[in-house]
Amino acid sequence: MEVVKHQKWWGWGEDGIEFTYEDKPKFADFVLTNVGVDVTAAAFARPDFEAVQVAAPQLKPGFRKVLVGIVGEDWVATDKETRLVHACGRGVVDLIRLRRGELGRVPDVVVYPADEAEIVALMEAVVKTDAVLIPYGGGSNIVGALTAPRTLRTVISVDMGRLNQVMEIDPTSGLARIQAGVLGPDLEEQLNAQGWTMGHFPDSFIWSTLGGWIATRSSGMQSDKYGDIADMTRGLRLVTPEGVMVLRPLPSTASGPSVREMVLGSEGRLGIITEAWMNVHRRPAVRTIQGYFFATYNDGLAAMAAIAASDAAPSITRVMDAAETAFSIANGKKSSTVTGLANKAVQRLMTMKGWRLDEVALGLVGFEGTRRHVAYEKGLVDAIISRHRGLGVGTSPGALYDQKKYDVPYIRDFLLDRGIPADVSETATPWQYTTQLHDATVAAAYRAMAEAGVQGFVMCHLSHSYHSGACQYFTFALNDSSDRMLETYRRVKGAIQQSFMDNHGTVSHHHGGGSEQVRWLGEDISAVGVSFQAKLFSGVDPGGWLNPAG
Repeated sequence: MEVVKHQKWWGWGEDGIEFTYEDKPKFADFVLTNVGVDVTAAAFARPDFEAVQVAAPQLKPGFRKVLVGIVGEDWVATDKETRLVHACGRGVVDLIRLRRGELGRVPDVVVYPADEAEIVALMEAVVKTDAVLIPYGGGSNIVGALTAPRTLRTVISVDMGRLNQVMEIDPTSGLARIQAGVLGPDLEEQLNAQGWTMGHFPDSFIWSTLGGWIATRSSGMQSDKYGDIADMTRGLRLVTPEGVMVLRPLPSTASGPSVREMVLGSEGRLGIITEAWMNVHRRPAVRTIQGYFFATYNDGLAAMAAIAASDAAPSITRVMDAAETAFSIANGKKSSTVTGLANKAVQRLMTMKGWRLDEVALGLVGFEGTRRHVAYEKGLVDAIISRHRGLGVGTSPGALYDQKKYDVPYIRDFLLDRGIPADVSETATPWQYTTQLHDATVAAAYRAMAEAGVQGFVMCHLSHSYHSGACQYFTFALNDSSDRMLETYRRVKGAIQQSFMDNHGTVSHHHGGGSEQVRWLGEDISAVGVSFQAKLFSGVDPGGWLNPAG
């Protein structure tokens, strides 16, 4: 029997894989100083599975038999744990509610289709019985897009995990036809075996799927070179209540308003993506990530803007503000190079340059291609960074980044175990406003913490660069283990999101909209834009069958 991978029901990732601070000598002191919590003390008890109360499935008589007839007995699940796993994403609100037993509406049944024909049959059954259908990939969504609506109708979670194959590769065109339920690592393993890569590596890579990336307009760590998922997606198939929409893999088209663009970011509101034709590339001969220090975060921002305007086309451009640089050093092992970069010799050099050590920002720039091409691009970038008071420190910080780039959700769970809700918010803005948005957002977050009477910490990094602007990715942590935790969290999260709106940003760069972001949508795309979206959704889904709370 096939095996579909699932995360643990109460947190991120697989059971047995967890963050630990024991080999990171500066971590506990950093959290105590900045958040006011002693992480060496005993953690709060994790939720007891046996104590969690889940309502019995609400299935109309005979409906389970219909589902079994479509996907088979082994692929229809109504047990408590499977339903809990599929009850929500892995956002902070989701995890707090899971730990409190405040589950809301849990899917009544989880089905695992094997192919598009079965998904078409499921769609027909959902419409006929007036049920609700929620597509489910890896479960990594953090903006409430997987939460079921409070409804008396049957709620079906459609787990795409069996549709996990690279179907074919067109080597002449650089395209691959890929099933939508494939998880990131499995996708790259299949492509790599034939000498290809898609080059898409979001933070959620291990627990997210191709269909989920398309449905949320995902962006990856190497999007500077390979593009966002919207740039990579050339064609797709979408099962809707009207039938299957087929978009051929064309390099460009002018067939009226882009239907492809309507599907990108639709978060399950228009149907289920079953497969897509994606841009793929030959694996590069050389891949390296260089580390740089800047006197200030603003110097780093200016350098990345100059790189974006140059002839260089690196795969990664990343700059951490002073707070995130300090966190990165604190999160390093005793023997790690990033921790060692704070040694006295480097500090003396920075001081000689007139730098303030508490303002220093760590940057990373990635290069891929032939050895000659990488050397050429690195020469261009080094010259630009030198003009912006940058200091090259070799490849060790980049190697460490590569090792730890998927660890953040485990750190978040570790902190939540100790009464520290931590979350992320990301936005994009033109280069002209990057400094303004950063400073205003950090100030707004700390102001909200002060109003709530809690200690906390905010940090930020530039994660993606474009011709006209950049994405900035904010992380915050709060010292509030009280019953007011969600209220405090929403106050601070809301202040950050509102700052995006007030300072020329967007509500989300790549996490998607979801129910958690909807209150800012009118400011982001205007009331008329919201009306356009609503008419699109209601036109395709007049019965509200498709993920209506997403």
